[in-house]
Amino acid sequence: MKIKNLFSLTLPVILGLTLCFPGAPAGKIEIPTDLLKKPWEAAWICLPDRDRTSYGVFLFRKTFELKEKPSRFIIHVSADNRYKLYVNGVEVCDGPARGDLWHWRFETVDIAGHLNPGKNLLAAVVWNFGEYLPWAQMTYSTAFVVQGNGPGEAVVNTGESWKAAENKAYSPIPIDRSKIRAFTVVGPGDRVDGGLFPWGWEKPELDDSGWQDAVKVSRATPREIRDADSHWHLVPRMIPPMEKKALPAPMVRRAFRIAVKKNDFQQGAKLLIPAGKKVTLMFDQDHLTSAYPELTVSGGKGARITLTYAEALFDKEGNKGHRAQIEGREIIGNMDEFFPDGGPGRKFTTLWFRTFRYLQMDIQTTQEPLTIESLSLTFVGYPFQEKASFTSDDPLLARIWEVSWRTARLCAGETYFDCPYYEQLNYAGDTRIQALISLYVSGDDRLMRKAISLFDDSRISDGLTYSRYPSYVPQIIPPYSLFWIAMVYDYWMHRDDPEFVRAMLPGMRDVLEWFERHLTEKDLLGRLPWWNFVDWAPEYEDGVCPGAEDGETSVISLQYVYVLNYAAELCAGFGKTQEAEHYRELASRIKAAVLKHCWSADRGLVAETPEKKQFSQHANVMAILVDLVSPGEQSDLCEKIISGKDLIQCTFYYRFYLNRALRKVGRGDEYLDMLSPWYKMLEMGLTTFAENPEPTRSDCHAWSASPIYELLATVAGIEPSAPGFKRVQIEPHLGRLNKIDAAMPHPTGTIACSLERQGEEGVSGSITLPEDLSGVFIWGKKKISLKPGKQEIKVK
Repeated sequence: MKIKNLFSLTLPVILGLTLCFPGAPAGKIEIPTDLLKKPWEAAWICLPDRDRTSYGVFLFRKTFELKEKPSRFIIHVSADNRYKLYVNGVEVCDGPARGDLWHWRFETVDIAGHLNPGKNLLAAVVWNFGEYLPWAQMTYSTAFVVQGNGPGEAVVNTGESWKAAENKAYSPIPIDRSKIRAFTVVGPGDRVDGGLFPWGWEKPELDDSGWQDAVKVSRATPREIRDADSHWHLVPRMIPPMEKKALPAPMVRRAFRIAVKKNDFQQGAKLLIPAGKKVTLMFDQDHLTSAYPELTVSGGKGARITLTYAEALFDKEGNKGHRAQIEGREIIGNMDEFFPDGGPGRKFTTLWFRTFRYLQMDIQTTQEPLTIESLSLTFVGYPFQEKASFTSDDPLLARIWEVSWRTARLCAGETYFDCPYYEQLNYAGDTRIQALISLYVSGDDRLMRKAISLFDDSRISDGLTYSRYPSYVPQIIPPYSLFWIAMVYDYWMHRDDPEFVRAMLPGMRDVLEWFERHLTEKDLLGRLPWWNFVDWAPEYEDGVCPGAEDGETSVISLQYVYVLNYAAELCAGFGKTQEAEHYRELASRIKAAVLKHCWSADRGLVAETPEKKQFSQHANVMAILVDLVSPGEQSDLCEKIISGKDLIQCTFYYRFYLNRALRKVGRGDEYLDMLSPWYKMLEMGLTTFAENPEPTRSDCHAWSASPIYELLATVAGIEPSAPGFKRVQIEPHLGRLNKIDAAMPHPTGTIACSLERQGEEGVSGSITLPEDLSGVFIWGKKKISLKPGKQEIKVK
């Protein structure tokens, strides 16, 4: 695998990371140069005499003395697979942020706020899911490391002074794909035997004298040092800690064999389950969420509690139907199990979060009654803040905004996720859309930077990126390597960060050269290896367009041209004029080949293949985006795309590119009329937007959140018109709306517009730009120069 030097790119990000856990002092952390250039004093540690690649949950403790409470106490922490770190019984961080072995992240935290004079305890739970590993989790073997920031913190460096034990209460519940009836790779459920659980293991009062001494695995080493004896090449975390916040307890929608009011748990009521009783409670969170459940119980020794999580319920035919309906429907989903030991106030939570709207609790007591003390939820996700806004005279668009944003949030954690319930994988095709949403709604570019870097890290010797990364199961989707380049271009246009973009150019070149090597004698792409996914259109077998694997394809050929144009702009912007000219010439050759071999004069459309037997929206959308036909002909082509019901239709994913084509030919006012599939999802009771039209696997899929971006970029018309977003173009497409108010974050402030139609042709209102930003306002054929500050707009 080809690996790039991104160490210098990650460092500035972590140095600017503000601490955000309870009790942390305000400020930013400087990582000593020695910890980034030399072997650490700390060692990776594990439990002695234990297979380090199989499933297991392990506990580590370090007791140490302090003469006084420190003002700062900075440590650096990591583990394989995952960890949660506690200081004197309080959880302070978790991780590591997902990456690969060549870029293994460590967290940097200041724990001073949790320390006391005298005895203190640092404790961690580390788990390895072994053969049940989530596909998104890279691994070598079980290990844990803590490194103090300097001499004062060296007392907690991991080594043989740490105590270790296995938490034998845990065993895995493998996901049963045949039962769930869908591809699912998020890792196992937790089965926890309360009788074996070492309650209080994370608290100073516990006597750990019977625990074993930890053993050293290897010395911890940062990336790029000579002769590293560690398999984990440590680099700083690129992103902030995940947001965690308490959610209201879910309501009870139905109960079997016990009387419960729907708001009992929300009001803090306790529930007594008599001995020898079997009961079922169905909880409804009202909307989809990702959260850690925490169940607190007392008594009930020998009882069995099963928690099942689902996005939706299913009828007898296996259909979801309206998502809020529960009558005649059953739950099928991922599960956890907890076996109480009879003690008071026992708290069960999961190692990894769960995604669900519905949670079913099945309880079977034996000889003792069980008291359910509480059920609470802690939301978890990337800490995006909603800084953009959009209002209009159509109240339904507010609902589109809300559900789009919830979809985007649930599809963002330590990486972007295609879907939070089934995969949690960072796919380039999905991520390009997600990243634009992040920039427009939150202004936070850190997860986008990480995504771009991850795909660059994933490049194989052939030149292509993985389709999804991190993923321990390799997968190559050649078109997704192209859309990774499009993501680099998007970042270049929206952020003034030339050194980061420049570092991506070698990888971009490798991808483009791979495609150039696969051109046929006709200058078309075809017979491509791996999985050439384009869209989930029913006519595309497994998402693959005709000709991609057994002939020649216009769709992927034009996708290549689309990205060659971006590459030419990028190269020209960085002074690589010869490369830019090569990409332009290559794009022209391929366009000419598509016209010669795939254009149907009879239909005035681009066919899928030179045989001209099938036609799609996809090929013709790309034809518009790359100017395959003249601007004067593009409007007619677009009309055929929209009205041609016999064409293979774009699904939710590819409608993002369909809308780009609409705007390009001056039909952006039709965007709002294209939202009917999203309105149908709302009518079906979805609280996030789905992967596909019904029937759909995933009820929450990142690429379907695109309307929130379009409301700002298409309807309000706000887009960068120069690299680094140094100029702005505002070209609204109000469609059927009479009035809008929109605002979005810009690197230097906020862009805001308030517009109202005047008669059939006019518009008036105001535009506010941040300091040092100028641009242009476009309404029809009228152009008005924009300057920093607030200005009135009036076009008759």
